[in-house]
Amino acid sequence: MTSEQEKIPQQFWQGIGEFNEQEFYKCHDTLEALWLEAGEPERTFYQGILQIAVGLYHAGNENWRGSLMLLGEGISKLNYYQPNYFGINVEKLLIESSELLKDLQQSGPEKIADFVRDSSNSKYPKILKLED
Repeated sequence: MTSEQEKIPQQFWQGIGEFNEQEFYKCHDTLEALWLEAGEPERTFYQGILQIAVGLYHAGNENWRGSLMLLGEGISKLNYYQPNYFGINVEKLLIESSELLKDLQQSGPEKIADFVRDSSNSKYPKILKLED
């Protein structure tokens, strides 16, 4: 185990699991506790994932504007951490999140309900763990 892997809290992996299960509100609660206590560079990293999770939560609740804002902010924060950080594939998360953001922008606020229903959440990004 590398020194970076040794300092990754178990609570982080819990939040990643919740994200991947599309339990975005739970993910927010789990990672927010880490974010509040963290120093840099982990603090901004946690915040980027949190913002993407909340953006996805807003999309599921048909809050088009909130979804776009938070997805964009989260993507922007995580750009610094590419391609990999804290045991996850950041680059893939950013590609998938950016594609979803683009799709949401194109759907427009009047069609977000259709977008959410049609995508069946299959377009939602996943956070992939790096191979050990």
